[in-house]
Amino acid sequence: MTLPSKKPNRRRRPFGAAPAADPPPALAATPAPAPASDRGSVVQASLYRDGREVSSPATLAETFRRLRDTPDGMAWIGLHRPSEAELLSLAAEFDLHELAVEDAMEAHQRPKLERYGDTLFVVLRAARYLDAQEEVDFGELHVFLGPDFLITVRHGAAPDLSAVRRRMEETPELLALGPEAVLYAILDAVVDGYAPVVAGVQNDIDEIETEVFRGDPEVSRRIYELSREMVEFQRATRPLVGMLHNLMAGFAKYGTDEELQRHLRDVADHVTHTSERVDGFRQALTEILTVNATLVTQQQNAEMRALAEAGFEQNEEIKKISSWAAILFAPTLVGTIYGMNFDHMPELHWVYGYPFAILLMAVVCTSLYVIFKKRDWL
Repeated sequence: MTLPSKKPNRRRRPFGAAPAADPPPALAATPAPAPASDRGSVVQASLYRDGREVSSPATLAETFRRLRDTPDGMAWIGLHRPSEAELLSLAAEFDLHELAVEDAMEAHQRPKLERYGDTLFVVLRAARYLDAQEEVDFGELHVFLGPDFLITVRHGAAPDLSAVRRRMEETPELLALGPEAVLYAILDAVVDGYAPVVAGVQNDIDEIETEVFRGDPEVSRRIYELSREMVEFQRATRPLVGMLHNLMAGFAKYGTDEELQRHLRDVADHVTHTSERVDGFRQALTEILTVNATLVTQQQNAEMRALAEAGFEQNEEIKKISSWAAILFAPTLVGTIYGMNFDHMPELHWVYGYPFAILLMAVVCTSLYVIFKKRDWL
């Protein structure tokens, strides 16, 4: 990606330093860039001075022009899934680094904090809990922070920054501290947004534990899906701990206001607690999955044992039936042979032929009964 040429006369001051008393005279004649004329993906663009809104331009071009005409002013520009042309116009106006602009275009970045000269580039992963679907929805937020501007590029429904803007406008003494104060307010809003997610996940885990011991066949799928969401949650929260510590390490170097320092320490405590809870959730889900696998195995073993017992009982019945069939077959065989109508058959006219046949049947049946009984077939 090729960025447009940077504007050499753009007004700058070191990040964290006090604002200049008056802008250089040459700035008044600096021509404006040519960004898109329509509002596009701009959610809201406002100019502030001394913590109070002085104008709310409708387009990026108007925002750039009014910022140049507002000494010691600050522009807060909110974008939602902006086009490439809009990002390139912002890059040209505010001298944004090419790599940071590429990341903002492509999204799907992990949380990070990078400094390019006097501009900060921050990537945050916001989250919200959807009660109806019982799942976690993740959004991505990119923040460009300079001496007199703050740009937010939002990908996804979360976070909703309108509440942050209202909160800052209601506390002008905090907004007067500059873009850094807005960044900390955004960090606070993103981290506070994790609390309902943590509560929702905790409730899901409690329900899953009940379903596991109740033998719900769909619980394995729910455990797997929630585990994947916790992996994403870990990726959103764990890098934030290091990012906030890096910001706190620069308090002295960049002369951060003491009130902002307190705000950031509070945010750091919250995100550390959230990160620990998420780690605990993932460990708990791993243990629940192991318990569920054990219970499923035990249930399968019990079913196999029941099938084996049923098969054994069936075999015993078949043995009994087969034994009696064999016993009854013997006299049938003798009777069938002597029931044939042939003149020249042995013992056909013998006086003792009939008693002999009966005795033979009895002997064979008794012998078969004794044999089957010894083999426990009867």
